[in-house]
Amino acid sequence: MCFVLHSMLLARPRQDSAKINPSDRAALLQKIDRRAEHFTGLSHQIWEFAELSYKETQSSQLLKSELRNVGFQIQENVAGIPTAFTASWGQGKPVIGILGEYDALPGLSQEALPEKKVRNVAAGHGCGHNLLGVASALAVVAAKDFLAEKNLRGTVRFYGTPAEEGGAGKVYMARAGAFQDCDVVLAWHPGSQNYAGWRNSLANISAKFRFRGKASHAAIAPEQGRSSLDAVALMNHAVELLREHVPESTRMHYVITNGGAAPNVVPDFAEVYYLARHPDMSTLDGIWARILKCAEAAALATETRMEMEIVSSVHNVLPNDTLNMLLDRNLRHVGGIRYSVEEQTFAEKLRTTLSIENAPSLGSQEQIQRAEEARDSGSSDVGDVSWLIPTGHLWTATFVPGTPLHSWQATACAGMSIGSKGMLVAAKTLALTAADLFSDSGQLEGAQASFKKRRAGHEYRSRIPANQKPPLNYRDK
Repeated sequence: MCFVLHSMLLARPRQDSAKINPSDRAALLQKIDRRAEHFTGLSHQIWEFAELSYKETQSSQLLKSELRNVGFQIQENVAGIPTAFTASWGQGKPVIGILGEYDALPGLSQEALPEKKVRNVAAGHGCGHNLLGVASALAVVAAKDFLAEKNLRGTVRFYGTPAEEGGAGKVYMARAGAFQDCDVVLAWHPGSQNYAGWRNSLANISAKFRFRGKASHAAIAPEQGRSSLDAVALMNHAVELLREHVPESTRMHYVITNGGAAPNVVPDFAEVYYLARHPDMSTLDGIWARILKCAEAAALATETRMEMEIVSSVHNVLPNDTLNMLLDRNLRHVGGIRYSVEEQTFAEKLRTTLSIENAPSLGSQEQIQRAEEARDSGSSDVGDVSWLIPTGHLWTATFVPGTPLHSWQATACAGMSIGSKGMLVAAKTLALTAADLFSDSGQLEGAQASFKKRRAGHEYRSRIPANQKPPLNYRDK
């Protein structure tokens, strides 16, 4: 998931104080500090694994084992996905869920160094999901201890959600009923600033377009061939022309995943992988229909046959006023992070490799940004969860300020102490917020009221075909 702040709108009021007394809040944070070294080690292990979407076998197993060892009940193979699971502790209502992710990205292998140096693996955690899943696991463990010590009724649940990076793992888990008894969901994401506010995202649809033509010798009998690669090229050209005629906030991306095997053979098969985004799913439907026409026209012009397979589709995030105010207050209570001398040196050297014009300054990781309405230019399957259940979301400064997500620089930060420090800020904020929700039914009622108000008059319907199974091998070429 790669988010870029697009616009700021209306600031929201501050939340009143919750019912947890200061000593209990301090005790909860101290317990997280005592576990910090152990969970930091877990995040480093997952960073080393660097497993791609739906292939996160070691990463999910590590988290399952950790939570099982402290008393959580594990449900495995959720939605028929081997790396999807839930871990629950407690009894009855409310059920508070915290989302965890752990998939890496292809092509972002990198050592934990401030200069580019690849490791002996093909992937890397350029979105910090090694930190994401571990912080959420630490938060549910702390929330479990709080429930037990206060003898409160309720269930805390960790959602092990694979394949956020384009695989829509949460959509399939939701279809399988994994969230149906959940009252509130909390989520976070690594970033280069500390922020808990009303950040909407872009809905998206992605698909692989496959063209099938007729092979022939490219020099001796070119007239007998029907080039599938020509069809891909023509489709891409048509989409490039389409860019002038779509709403400004639209994003369209593609990569050719198969362009033939040899230049002297007219390719009888070629494939291009498309991803389109827009803040509104209904508007995106119309844009996607035009992209499909570009594909159909390319097939017609080249006398090839076109097939389309939807890979993924996710909705925009539906903000929740109550939860975001609560997260903002707890994030301010926890505070940002201060770099050591070694971390400052790392950060300064890393920033020499970045284009940092208009980027947040070094030192901004110590601050908490204003909680305001904003739109992001990225997408996440958290969006689909937010249309089903009240969902709160925050960001913490796990990357050197100015570091773009999905970069080798982000991978480097995620594998060293700067990332770990930001991860602990997230874990503490999530744990405090869960404790507030368990302690104060008014917060839960407020979250439900905000959810109903935001969703009123809007339909939720996944654009992934109802009979489609999770694309466990979508990263394969």
